[in-house]
Amino acid sequence: MTTLTIENAVLNEVCPSGESWMGKVKRGQVFRILDLEGNQAVDTLFYNAHNASERYSASDTICRQQQLYLEKNSKLYSNLGHVMLTIVDDTCGRHDTLGGACAAESNCVRYSLDKRHMHSCRDNFMHAIAHHPYSLELGLTKRDITSNINFFMNVPVSANGDLHFADGISGAGKYVDLRAEMDIVVLISNCPQLNNPCNAYNPTPIRLLVWDAA
Repeated sequence: MTTLTIENAVLNEVCPSGESWMGKVKRGQVFRILDLEGNQAVDTLFYNAHNASERYSASDTICRQQQLYLEKNSKLYSNLGHVMLTIVDDTCGRHDTLGGACAAESNCVRYSLDKRHMHSCRDNFMHAIAHHPYSLELGLTKRDITSNINFFMNVPVSANGDLHFADGISGAGKYVDLRAEMDIVVLISNCPQLNNPCNAYNPTPIRLLVWDAA
């Protein structure tokens, strides 16, 4: 059971539904993503705050731990093989590493051609890296948008390897706590997808909190 309280957080912000967010988390700090209303999908990327060429790697994270889903005690590895963050608390229990970020192209393939112009997580990532001061400081470009984590998102994998975008398993007040093992820049798209059952066809806000190391 967590002993962290909102009153002691050094950062406490709400990211509206469908919007992007960037922030810094220092080594040793705990970063919480809180699902305020339940079943929201939170597409997330992590970068070394001093060297953006080192970033979260889905393949390293999956291979080194031999599991597809993230949960308490999971470690998030970089493309250089370093541990970037550790999940130290988790009241949801499973987070997706394979589903990727929705985009104009995937909206067309998954749903229909008339969904092409709907807002997407790829759009959010692109907007943030083009305009946010942290991105400009690091020199991020669209080439730095790689495979992301989908916190709270439910993407079961069948025996033959197919992905299924299913109803979410999160709920109002569920959260995941990550301890930074190096200085981190976080890039989030609070998914705007209206066609995906993972967020119950109803994008909702999330709360983002940071606590200093004990």
